[in-house]
Amino acid sequence: MDGSDTSPNKLKRSRPVKVADQIKQWVVERDLKDGDKLPNEGEMIKLFGVSKGTVREALRILEAQGLIITKTGPGGGSIVGEVSAERASSLLANYFYFQDLSLTDIYQMRKALEPELVASLAGNLTDEQLSELEALAEMHPKPAETAEQEKEHHISSLKFHARLSEFAGNKLLGFVIGFMSRILTDLTVYRRLYDKPNFELWKKGREHQIQLVKALRAGEATIAQNIMKSHMQIAEELMQTQEASLTKQFMGD
Repeated sequence: MDGSDTSPNKLKRSRPVKVADQIKQWVVERDLKDGDKLPNEGEMIKLFGVSKGTVREALRILEAQGLIITKTGPGGGSIVGEVSAERASSLLANYFYFQDLSLTDIYQMRKALEPELVASLAGNLTDEQLSELEALAEMHPKPAETAEQEKEHHISSLKFHARLSEFAGNKLLGFVIGFMSRILTDLTVYRRLYDKPNFELWKKGREHQIQLVKALRAGEATIAQNIMKSHMQIAEELMQTQEASLTKQFMGD
């Protein structure tokens, strides 16, 4: 026995998944776009050589993934749907929830990617985008006095980075950075890394963000890159200190 599951139920479940993959490949080969219509049910049965039940289950799988939209009634059917960044991020977050990510893991990626992002954005943002970043950077002019205020400061700071990611010309780079901001926000909340107000984190973070917006506005790519490198390094150190302090407190040491 090799331990694999060859039960009838397992085999029945795998066929719709395979057909769902075939439908995706069919869509890609024809370069179909958001809103384009898929063949009707009868055509799919002939096209993929499977039963009505298998086609329907395959379409349900694709719909659950956000890849198609199915409409019922006259003129209904399945159309190609564009997966939103929010949905893709949510699916990835579900995966990484079980991977026990550390602050070191996250900052290893942030230190490599975010300086490159801001270098590419320098001189390429609109006045409206720069004003939005400026407002986020200056949102909290005073340090937090309570844990709840500290939580708000953390979330606002990460929103600044998330907005930067949305301005990226390289959509893959922007998505990865935006996703890291999201999971760091989740990590901050469920590990209560905001539990004790951190004056240095507020002070350094705010200073870096204000300086960064000025560099972006002036089109100073190298300066923007260096500011972000410094910000990432200091933020990682302060966050790890905060985490260690909370762990020590929890252990009662």
